[in-house]
Amino acid sequence: MTQTEQIRQHLETGESITPLDALQTYGCFRLAARIDELRKAGMDIQTVKESRNGKSYARYQVRA
Repeated sequence: MTQTEQIRQHLETGESITPLDALQTYGCFRLAARIDELRKAGMDIQTVKESRNGKSYARYQVRA
């Protein structure tokens, strides 16, 4: 199973995902690229910008 397929399944469970989650769980260094592929395939994915300890990152989730 490809990283894109794994991330699709992850999002379809209703869970969100961050770049750190993707790296730790799926070994994916380029989550934004995988999200772009899923969007082009028709998934409606929302980007939520978050920050912690002065660092900004994106959290991705399927729109409800």
